[in-house]
Amino acid sequence: LLQITCKRSFLPSRKMLPSTSVNSPVQGNGVLNTRDAARHTAGAKRYKYLRRLFRFRQMDFEFAAWQMLYLFTSPQRVYRNFHYRKQTKDQWARDDPAFLVLLSIWLCVSTIGFGFVLDMGFFETIKLLLWVVFIDCVGVGLLISTLMWFISNKYLVKRQSRDYDVEWGYAFDVHLNAFYPLLVILHFIQLFFINHVILTDTFIGYLVGNTLWLVAVGYYIYVTFLGYSALPFLKNTVILLYPFAPLILLYGLSLALGWNFTHTLCSFYKYRVK
Repeated sequence: LLQITCKRSFLPSRKMLPSTSVNSPVQGNGVLNTRDAARHTAGAKRYKYLRRLFRFRQMDFEFAAWQMLYLFTSPQRVYRNFHYRKQTKDQWARDDPAFLVLLSIWLCVSTIGFGFVLDMGFFETIKLLLWVVFIDCVGVGLLISTLMWFISNKYLVKRQSRDYDVEWGYAFDVHLNAFYPLLVILHFIQLFFINHVILTDTFIGYLVGNTLWLVAVGYYIYVTFLGYSALPFLKNTVILLYPFAPLILLYGLSLALGWNFTHTLCSFYKYRVK
């Protein structure tokens, strides 16, 4: 027992920060951590993630559904699980694509419903689906994730924590987390009010429609803020809440000018699928 206690006391301690070390020469396991090794590690994780994308039996859909539920009721609990993943698997970003698969299914179903409500034909609905998936979700997601990854690493990392950086995969996960509530609000809940309330060209119509937009975009901003504020090596993450000010201002102006956001979106979608 004394020998076991001594051996445990000399085990090297390991920092469990939700990040990837880029400048530290040696990791906790004694492996040299050069930039090439970091790239190799990131590439290996990406390859493993993409490989699991086609192995549905290895995906935990129940846990992914749990995350989707708590993104509405308690998003902080979702990010606490990210901390746990870092401590157990030494990876901050998701290693299970089940959430992405369920999100894609939600995206397809809700977009088909959107096409049905707007009285689109079969081929028009397929065009709309391709646009929403590859432009609205993937394209815009890659752009926002890369931008937030750059800004957070360039300006938000604490000076004493320069050995750590935000993983790009985590930045993309934060976008997916924030995009899901927005998708449900605008592409599902809104469908029940479009034809009979929102597109009636009345004050009640654009009040209901624009309020749904306010809640959806506000949720996106808030969940994004929670994602980056969960990282202990970042500073001044409260600035990610600043977009609330122009958002509320735009909402007030839209009501004063009679600008219906949903009507504009529907007109744009119909134009794109022609």
